[in-house]
Amino acid sequence: MDNSNTQRRKRKSCGGHNLTTPPMDSLTLSLSPYPHHPTATAPPPPEINPNAALSGRRRRNPTKTPPVGKPATIPPPFPWSGDLRANVRSLSYLRSQRISSISGDVQCKRCNGQYKMEFDLEQKFKEVASFVAENKANMRQRAPKIWMSPALPNCRLCNQENSVRPLISEKKKAINWLFLLLGQMLGCCTLNQLKYFCKHTRNHRTGAKDRVLFLAYLGLCRQLEPNGPFYL
Repeated sequence: MDNSNTQRRKRKSCGGHNLTTPPMDSLTLSLSPYPHHPTATAPPPPEINPNAALSGRRRRNPTKTPPVGKPATIPPPFPWSGDLRANVRSLSYLRSQRISSISGDVQCKRCNGQYKMEFDLEQKFKEVASFVAENKANMRQRAPKIWMSPALPNCRLCNQENSVRPLISEKKKAINWLFLLLGQMLGCCTLNQLKYFCKHTRNHRTGAKDRVLFLAYLGLCRQLEPNGPFYL
């Protein structure tokens, strides 16, 4: 009697659920493998464009060659000009050709009279070269005021002082660069004309006018006297 009651209590324990353990030989273990997932492959590396690093903003090349279709040389517009754009002959060449004076067209601001003016090559270049040699270190690669606003010659027609301006060709390849240098009137050129000179003489043409004007003076002096003190 006691044994039967004990078995009933075991069956009703834990909320009345039947906890009778089935025999071991009736158990079957089923071990299923983990669900198969395809192996994730890494994406292929991106293709590297060798020119990608160069595709950003590029610095402008100040020594651009003439566009396609334009010849590299031009007929010299003056006897003292070279066959390259913005180029003048050296002093030694001009001496060998007995070219001692440089002329150019001018016009008076007051009477509008036009005539030709001449400069002595040796004398005027000596003045410019001496000024550059003495003041280049203090210029800080900027043209001084006397170059930016040059003192103009007096008119021989109406005698008006500081009134004669050079007539500068609208065609940049025909500008009389040597005449402007000797008269220290390069400051009468526009910024675009000065940039044209720097473009064709392997000088940086960026910056304000006093910067490119300074480079134009030194560039022309180097062309006349390549061994002179006209380098930065």
